[in-house]
Amino acid sequence: MRTLCVIPARYASTRLPGKPLADIHGKPLIRHVYERAARAARSDGLLVATDDTRIRDAVLAFGGQVRLTRPDHPSGTHRAAEVAAAVPADIYVNVQGDEPCLDPADIDRLADALAAHPDWDVASLCCPGTPEDLRTPHVVKVVCAHDGRALYFSRAPIPYPREAGPPPLRHIGLYAYRREVLLRLSALPPSPLAQTEALEQLQFLQAGLVIGMVRTDSLPGPAVDTPEDLEAVRVLLAPEQRTPSR
Repeated sequence: MRTLCVIPARYASTRLPGKPLADIHGKPLIRHVYERAARAARSDGLLVATDDTRIRDAVLAFGGQVRLTRPDHPSGTHRAAEVAAAVPADIYVNVQGDEPCLDPADIDRLADALAAHPDWDVASLCCPGTPEDLRTPHVVKVVCAHDGRALYFSRAPIPYPREAGPPPLRHIGLYAYRREVLLRLSALPPSPLAQTEALEQLQFLQAGLVIGMVRTDSLPGPAVDTPEDLEAVRVLLAPEQRTPSR
């Protein structure tokens, strides 16, 4: 099955405008994400989907593939769907454009899992969380059925720990979609659940789509949402700059 990785990237950002072009050790952030995603063994293609010519030009400058998309998409998923309508593949992996510490093996895990489960519409990742994760709304939790299907996602503590129990499952925002599913997403009806929790994946569940969860033991690397995040990632990636590229 042909797998295409799509990195949605927009210039506007409330907390960090121009985020994809932020410099990290001489490279724009989007290049770090692109080079990580390019290491995935299961990917048959990789491109950035953006609404901004500055990002397009930056990607072309380092030899990456890029496609200009409409500026009015409400989410990266919709931007990836525009790509799916024009660039055929069987599976599309939506790679967040603000995660320069992405593990390329996670892309492989999702593509393999979706190919192996014809009853799944979407695949995503989760990992064991901590008691602190359970309490903070900044970490999204997921509960699953025994067969791996997601039952619900929430910023609230789920399952509620009335007594001592297993740690929560922390959702990792990397998704793989079948082409026909991705093309349907822009036509989904509004979801009160998604609007209430500000979680796009709840729109998929409320529409009856099956989200299969793939478990990993490793925590995701930090995303870049704020200037403070950017500085933290610069520190984290500094040793990598002294190591030959794989």
